[in-house]
Amino acid sequence: MAGGGTFKALMLRQSDGKVTGAIEDVAPESLPAGEVTVAVSHSSLNYKDGLVLQGLGNLARTYPHVPGIDLAGTVESSEAPGFRKGDPVVLTGYFVGERHWGGYAQKARVKADWLVPLPPGLDAKRAMAIGTAGFTAMQAILALEEHGMTPDRGEVLVTGAAGGLGSVAVAILAKLGYRVAASTGRADQHDYLKSLGAQAIVKREELATPSGRPLDKERFAAAIDSVGGETLASVLRQTMYGCSVAACGLAGGNALPTTVLPFILRAVNLLGIDSVQCPMARRRRIWDRLASDLPHDKLDATVEVVPLSGIAAYGPRILKGQVRGRVVVDTAA
Repeated sequence: MAGGGTFKALMLRQSDGKVTGAIEDVAPESLPAGEVTVAVSHSSLNYKDGLVLQGLGNLARTYPHVPGIDLAGTVESSEAPGFRKGDPVVLTGYFVGERHWGGYAQKARVKADWLVPLPPGLDAKRAMAIGTAGFTAMQAILALEEHGMTPDRGEVLVTGAAGGLGSVAVAILAKLGYRVAASTGRADQHDYLKSLGAQAIVKREELATPSGRPLDKERFAAAIDSVGGETLASVLRQTMYGCSVAACGLAGGNALPTTVLPFILRAVNLLGIDSVQCPMARRRRIWDRLASDLPHDKLDATVEVVPLSGIAAYGPRILKGQVRGRVVVDTAA
């Protein structure tokens, strides 16, 4: 922590329509309202963070602003009966890092209802190696399981597979016994994806190029799509009868150029995945599944740790698809 009771934070400021960030010493009195103050040890980088760091998407509504949609650490003080000083906690979602100051700081003050006790088997660094991206991957897997996905039904596709969400999804699915097809546009990441458990590689252009047909040959028994756009449309055209696709991203665009035929002729289910407002009971279940079903050695292999002072430089990179796996922020460094 900085001297004089202050703490370090990446502070974004806006001037003449341009957003800039710098590490500043912040007084605890400046923190927003909330029942629990968390000593943040780690945060992470997600696609939304890239948008906020660049001042895009109107995600941060007011400035000055502390970004970081994830955080993990220990309770420093609490006015809520459910949390005591020293409790390890994790937070994703609830518009933290967007409308509310986030995790790119050594302290955060948040509502008690937003915090999840860190499950046994996870520490703060690993929780942030998971972060919103990994949480969303597990959320998608759970939704697909609830709609009938099982290893014996066939191949499961993961798009944007070399990114954070995709990397975690591939590792979990492989551990659970699924045959995973990983889609990426980066040829240099094929070995990386195979090391996570992918058994087949699908080139990005195979999915991003329109076929001109309303339906294609059935191939996938399930899919997790973080790309959207033409890619999602292609995935829907190739999904097997009665199977499901979980949509959880728009890196390739928010339009969906498809027809209703996959839904009314093949009974395909399109499942929407939103991690921000996921109910707390389900949120805790997802974290428990992450603690038990995510292979930690493979997770660790996806992680790059950067200091708080270095995270701003990653904003443009993640938006351009130049970040592999997960980036964890060490707030003490």
